[in-house]
Amino acid sequence: MAEVEQDPFKVTALYPDPPPFWKAFTADNIAQFDTFKQQYAARQGLDVNTILRIPDIPEDLTCLQPPAEPEDAKWKVFNEPQSLDHQLQSLEAAGIQRLASEDQLAGRHMDRAFELKRIAKSMLLNFLELIGLMGHNMHHAMDKVEDLRVLFLNFHHYLNEYRPHQAREQLIQLMQDQLDAKRAETAAIRAVTDKAKRALEGLGSMDIPPAEPEASEDQRRAVVAAASAAASGLVQAPAALNLMHNAKEEGLYWARESDGWSILDGEYA
Repeated sequence: MAEVEQDPFKVTALYPDPPPFWKAFTADNIAQFDTFKQQYAARQGLDVNTILRIPDIPEDLTCLQPPAEPEDAKWKVFNEPQSLDHQLQSLEAAGIQRLASEDQLAGRHMDRAFELKRIAKSMLLNFLELIGLMGHNMHHAMDKVEDLRVLFLNFHHYLNEYRPHQAREQLIQLMQDQLDAKRAETAAIRAVTDKAKRALEGLGSMDIPPAEPEASEDQRRAVVAAASAAASGLVQAPAALNLMHNAKEEGLYWARESDGWSILDGEYA
């Protein structure tokens, strides 16, 4: 059988196989796990919904509960190591050549903005040199590609060093925006409150002249009935006058109420 050359970049599967512990999620295992969970909650006097992990559970049911917290605060996601200590990996630790400037070599403060501009110009120059080499001799182009790779990685590393500063400034800006919005809302509430106080004070000091309102139909009927009663002798004249006076006072009251609400409507229109 002839040997077939293995291509390291050949895609063997479009999607990776599911993890093997999916086979543990059967109906019987889930029911058994719920039973263990309820028994543990009854023994400990806890709510079932608050329990995340059950100690001393059978081995075939361990996959049905969340994994334990890593003791060393390190874990893997898609086979990539993760850690709670989010420290930027140095170029030397990643096996990448550091393009150190004279300030870095002398231990002085480095102007990262100037370094980014310097590396960007170097990338442009090396790219032009790569194009020239590919037009003359393709075999010497790989060295220039490696130089470009080192330049891009150094450029990316300098940008990543700004990430903590960027996150801190974004948080400051977010908190400042929230503070400005709350201050603006408070100022608007105080402005409306002051306006309402001034309107009420103006209403309290306003001397509204009594107007002669147009009597309503009910008032007219009351006055006519009182006059008729006085004329027929059923009601004494003073009592009839009191009825007509009360009807007039009621009309004046509702006229003043109407004028007051008209002033408030004009203030908040």
